[in-house]
Amino acid sequence: MYRLPNAITILRVVLVPVFAIAFALPGNNWRLVAFVVFCIAGLSDALDGLAARKLNAGSDFGRMLDPIADKVLVAVALMMLVAEGNIEQFNLEPGLHSLLKLVPALIILSREILVSGLREFLAGTRVTIRVTAVAKLKTTIQMIAIGAMILGPIADKVVPGSAYLAYAALWIAAALTVYTGVVYFNEGMKHLAPQRAPGDA
Repeated sequence: MYRLPNAITILRVVLVPVFAIAFALPGNNWRLVAFVVFCIAGLSDALDGLAARKLNAGSDFGRMLDPIADKVLVAVALMMLVAEGNIEQFNLEPGLHSLLKLVPALIILSREILVSGLREFLAGTRVTIRVTAVAKLKTTIQMIAIGAMILGPIADKVVPGSAYLAYAALWIAAALTVYTGVVYFNEGMKHLAPQRAPGDA
């Protein structure tokens, strides 16, 4: 539990409420703080895995906590962005403001719950589902999109049109989420299907 990779993972969990508080406080300075905290927490996901491999310090505790920390960070960030509501740059009806974030957020979170449940079930059968390259790409696009959305109007003033790119990236991540979720589910179903004995018709 006290190995370096686990300490990095625990740090990510601790940073989640720090991010939430900074995000909720008014003012651009606090929004920048929230963005920096989110970036540090996101980078820690790569660092704990790297440390575990380089130091040969993997553990059951780390394998249990790491995906939980990832999902808590993403879930909190998405829900706070949805709760924020307005996307002033798009000049849309108020209801559509939230939908642009709510729909992909629900898709992403639903997939995470499905895959987590599937992984937990298969763990009892000593079967693991490997992370695909598409899933890693999805995670990268998702984190970039969320980070850009956290900056929101601040980023749009520096790079006009960045808000459009951020929401487009979130929808791309949601589409990849559906694809990888189907792949994982089909892979899991192969292990749930009853095995035929040799010679069975």
